[in-house]
Amino acid sequence: MSDFSPKSEHKFTFGLWTVGSRGADPFGSAVRPHKTPAELVYLLGEVGAYGVNFHDNDLIPIDATPAEAESIKKDFRKALADTGLVVPMATTNLFSDPIFKDGAFTSNDPKVRAYALQKTMNAIDLGVEFGAKTYVFWGGREGTETDSSKSAVEAVKRSREAMNFLCEYALDKKYGLKFALEAKPNEPRGDMYNPTTGHMLAFIPTLDHPEMVGVNPEVAHEHMSGLNFMHGVAQAWEAGKLFHIDLNDQYPGRYDQDLRFGSRDLKAAFYLVKFLEDVKYDSSRHFDAHAYRTEDFEGVKDFARGCMRTYLILKEKAAQFNADAEIQALLAEINTVDGALAPMFGKYTPEKAAALKAQAFDRAVIAGRGLKYERLDQLTIDILTGTR
Repeated sequence: MSDFSPKSEHKFTFGLWTVGSRGADPFGSAVRPHKTPAELVYLLGEVGAYGVNFHDNDLIPIDATPAEAESIKKDFRKALADTGLVVPMATTNLFSDPIFKDGAFTSNDPKVRAYALQKTMNAIDLGVEFGAKTYVFWGGREGTETDSSKSAVEAVKRSREAMNFLCEYALDKKYGLKFALEAKPNEPRGDMYNPTTGHMLAFIPTLDHPEMVGVNPEVAHEHMSGLNFMHGVAQAWEAGKLFHIDLNDQYPGRYDQDLRFGSRDLKAAFYLVKFLEDVKYDSSRHFDAHAYRTEDFEGVKDFARGCMRTYLILKEKAAQFNADAEIQALLAEINTVDGALAPMFGKYTPEKAAALKAQAFDRAVIAGRGLKYERLDQLTIDILTGTR
């Protein structure tokens, strides 16, 4: 039987906010007790995770005194040393405190925008202190409920100004960070700016330092809009901008559920894992999800183990797909090679254009060819269900 135990080379990470979730929701209070950041690191060490990520206030409460902050960091650092976990990524909470009720970088109030920059610089310092090399930006409150309230164009400009400022800050400090922008269509705001990975990819080239900024796509955030997550990930990869990734699961058209990875749409999760493994994605595989509200902390461990186990099962299924002779023969047949047409593709030349315009195509014959996608898809299902 295959070994689906997580190992350090798999680079599985969880946020403090994921395993630390106490199960509260808009209709009910917390069902699990508070655990300190250090306790959560030991929990992740127990289940076999590679690393832990955090928002600034996941680690240090927003109103902590300097002495309290130092004590928390000391305990956290000891837990990391005891477990061998690392901190690959950090981020800033710019959405929980009431000051951010109308956004952070896009707020109409310049005092809020200035505080957001201050808070983020301090949070970047904190992340770097613990070894983070990637810094994620999720604009949780960057949006509106009514477009009467602010200019969408001005909001884009304010976002750009903030990112340019923070890029310069990281460069000035010689932190060697990469920034990753995380999109979401809505929630907690009615509508959020730059709502998809595609929007973020269009925004990045307008920055002063686009080379240090990429994306952090999340399964649930793209599925909320009914989009194909793997396609967005593939576009980011092709653009050289897949700096980080958030893995979970989601029913389309619902609130942000953050379900255990692969627990809702196993087929979509399979294609995602297959893509990441095929292209040899080598950064963290971060699980941004939460255990069900029904669980105690033993259930939280089951949740965390389940995320990693499902990924590894699907990784094995992807290898089986790639090694399956019938599947590969179908793919070879589908992706035909026509030596006569090959010289007409690629970079434009007047000669290629003339040759294409002169080429005769038998549309009826071409259209009449069956592509065997039904057979291919069923073979995929057979692999996923263990019947092949």
